[in-house]
Amino acid sequence: MYNKKRFDKRYLLILAVVAIALVLVVLATSLKENRDLNPIEKVTKDVGTVVLKVVSAPFNFISDTIDSIVEKNDLYDKYKELKNKEEQVDAIISQNDNLRNEVNKLKETLDLNSILSDKVYMNATVVTRNIGYWYDEITIDKGSKNGIEKGMAVVNPKGLIGQITKVSNYSSTVKLLSNENMSDKISVKIKVNDGYVYGLISQYDSKTNTYTVEGISENVDINKNADVVTTGMGTIFPSGLMVGKVEKVTTDNFDLSKVVEVKTAVNFDDLDYVTVLKRKSE
Repeated sequence: MYNKKRFDKRYLLILAVVAIALVLVVLATSLKENRDLNPIEKVTKDVGTVVLKVVSAPFNFISDTIDSIVEKNDLYDKYKELKNKEEQVDAIISQNDNLRNEVNKLKETLDLNSILSDKVYMNATVVTRNIGYWYDEITIDKGSKNGIEKGMAVVNPKGLIGQITKVSNYSSTVKLLSNENMSDKISVKIKVNDGYVYGLISQYDSKTNTYTVEGISENVDINKNADVVTTGMGTIFPSGLMVGKVEKVTTDNFDLSKVVEVKTAVNFDDLDYVTVLKRKSE
């Protein structure tokens, strides 16, 4: 008797073998490098390419955006790092310039000390300065415990700068020659040929950094850049302290005496170290 189930199984097995053979043939054919794509493969490939682009576009956009943000953050971090290093370099340069300036000032003070070897002197540091009385006075870190007394002259390597007016145990006040309300007339002498002419400092001009010397009645020619020093007359300053150099010579309103403008080399805006002098009679 004919067995239908056995026939169906054999038929299905044959179909499966044929299908597998066809697939292998198609695969073998598709692996050939130089063959042309058939219409079905073309359509399938085109559709797959479009679908791949559509599906991958959002992911690519998100990926590119994230990469861009990361890159910008990295650049900003590098910028901040470079900016910080630049500020550190500027700070170091500024510190070096300040230290170099301090060293130069100390060297100038030591040079002045060698010049003043025949005098009794004491070096001091400016500790405070009232901005409202900038050209009037300074405070130094030496007082009566250091032998400082009222009336002593104060100089720096560029010349005479003022006089001690107030003294406490460990600090003193120096009245500056740049004080425009100078109450005491300072006696000075100006080098002329082999001698001197004498006058009095009447005021200071902070704009031109010059003193005005009046009371010179002698009819002599005073040359520009002639030295102007203290006379030692009175009880204010010792003799021979540098005040400045002649800048300009005119006459007073009555044409009776000469008026001399004296340029000082002292920079009253930049006083850090000073030297206090005693008179020889002390």
